[in-house]
Amino acid sequence: MNDYLVKALAFNGQVRAYAVKSTDTVGEAQRRHYTWPVASAALGRTISAGVMMGAMLKGEENLTIKVEGGGPIGLILVDSDAKGHVRGYVSNPHVHFDLNEHGKLDVRRAVGTEGLLSVVKDIGLRDYFTGQVPIVSGELGEDFTYYFATSEQVPSSVGVGVLVNPDNSIKAAGGFIIQLMPGAEDETITMIENRLNTVPPVSKLIDRGLSPEELLKEVLGEENVNILETLPVAFTCKCSKERFENAIVGLGEEEITAMIEEDGQAEAQCHFCNEKYLYTREELEELRKEAK
Repeated sequence: MNDYLVKALAFNGQVRAYAVKSTDTVGEAQRRHYTWPVASAALGRTISAGVMMGAMLKGEENLTIKVEGGGPIGLILVDSDAKGHVRGYVSNPHVHFDLNEHGKLDVRRAVGTEGLLSVVKDIGLRDYFTGQVPIVSGELGEDFTYYFATSEQVPSSVGVGVLVNPDNSIKAAGGFIIQLMPGAEDETITMIENRLNTVPPVSKLIDRGLSPEELLKEVLGEENVNILETLPVAFTCKCSKERFENAIVGLGEEEITAMIEEDGQAEAQCHFCNEKYLYTREELEELRKEAK
């Protein structure tokens, strides 16, 4: 089953919900960056949240999530759009600790709790929308829950999870976002809170083989969920040799001359996907002409 997400309404339109299976997508990020288990969990949780938040956008809109908690993992950066494309990286992919007191990957220790979670949305206007909240947990699901409540004033519950195999590959990844619409009844809110308190961790549900549709039905109750649409999800990078060429031209004639004289070539590497692009002496000389 390829990765995909679903959008749904529940309780007769009182609740908006999203769920995603992102195992292959997070697996691609793990392979490209060779993240160790705790780093994989932190990056994977952010990717899962990011791709669902991207699905809330329209058309060509996109967003960038930055998590800077002061922990050893450093910055987590994730980009996503309205079409199910997502990419991301961490500053330090080689972070791992013993399991925490709950027998789980110690994401909080890796991320840290002294810093900010920021979301920047490009919705096609001149100014970007920026929301920023302090990190309250470091486990990330709770931090995204706090972001929605504080920055977007939407009462929400965000569950994200990643299971890692002994060989560091990704066993299961995914998540859900449940959001109350204006006018949601107290009875509905109570019912959702009770179910959220008893539902197993999201990574366990995905590991059991539950699809995104089944995930929402497990969380909200089968009879309460109305699936609206599905969207394929994939790790997709926007980088290209041409984009880096433009960046090299932007360095100016002097800088390009130094590259030619010192190394006779240049190599550029994308932070998001680790793809490398090599520029020969001849290519640099052409770019130098452009820079003039």
